[in-house]
Amino acid sequence: MIMKQRYKALIPMFFLIYRSVAAISATDTHEYNVVRDVEWAKPGGHSLTMDIYIPGTGRSSYPVIVIYHGGAWLINNKSVMDSMATYIASHSEYVVCNVNYRLLADNSNTITMNQIIEDALGAVMWVKENIATYKGDATKIIVTGDSAGGHLAAMVVLSGNKLESDGFDGNSRGFNPTWLPEGLTAEDIAERNGLAVQAAILSYPGIDMYSTCLDSFEMRDNFFWTIAQASPRGIFGDTINVVANADYYKDVSPAYIIPESSERVLPPQLCIVGSKDDLITPVSIQKYVEKLEEKGQKAEYWEHKDRPHAFLDSWKNEYLGTEFRKDAPPALDRMIEFLDSLFYKNPDVIQ
Repeated sequence: MIMKQRYKALIPMFFLIYRSVAAISATDTHEYNVVRDVEWAKPGGHSLTMDIYIPGTGRSSYPVIVIYHGGAWLINNKSVMDSMATYIASHSEYVVCNVNYRLLADNSNTITMNQIIEDALGAVMWVKENIATYKGDATKIIVTGDSAGGHLAAMVVLSGNKLESDGFDGNSRGFNPTWLPEGLTAEDIAERNGLAVQAAILSYPGIDMYSTCLDSFEMRDNFFWTIAQASPRGIFGDTINVVANADYYKDVSPAYIIPESSERVLPPQLCIVGSKDDLITPVSIQKYVEKLEEKGQKAEYWEHKDRPHAFLDSWKNEYLGTEFRKDAPPALDRMIEFLDSLFYKNPDVIQ
């Protein structure tokens, strides 16, 4: 089944997600506090916020999980990850930052993919500089997300050292994080490896923007754009296209930019997908994990049996037959197990 057919088959699912208005809270096992709508940046006057969840277990500091929501880079906001954030904060000992970023349809449908990635990088930079106020340990950062958010988490891991003040506008293509500490440039941060993170969890992530856009993502009949009430266009604007400018698309595709471990060691990664996901297939994620391992990088694969796409979303989805309280916890427990093994049981493996 080609990507275009998979998109059409999932139209009812995404309309249900788009129309949902309330998250389903997990059953708490310990107390936590939430600081909502903390503004971390305002690019072009567009307010970007995050919710910060703080476990109430009495530690002086905690490792920090930064979450990026899914929605094809076009729809949803951090509320779709509310239940995931709540579950982690109440079932484990991690500060959770649930992040908003700009979408392609924002700013009169002019935001580009590299700017969205710059938001993801900027959020990590803000967290590193400010999270101590919320009992977070800036030396222990984890990035995660589902679908489009998984793509952004992967790009933080893979391109957090590819920073340039002119972003994609210069002779080479780098990223200029949306938020930087006062007085520092993107090049300053790159020189000190200031955007390094210590672990990543990628849930059914988009890993190949080049192939996705060759298929149908930028086409007129792509329904994600319809839901976002925006006209389909190139993810880098109208002057750059996937056929003539393939290198642009590959530069934002995790599948093409994995370094050899001899060049750069990446943090441990856990890649998760539902066995019945026909949008981001298990085979595609298995191949990505294999590529990571071939390059000498640490990666684990976990498949959620009998689950489709978007099983981590807060909503109950009648079309897919998914519901957070029954479908998400097994995956979240696996995530917590993975992180606990790194940060609490065997912290020496974290560089």
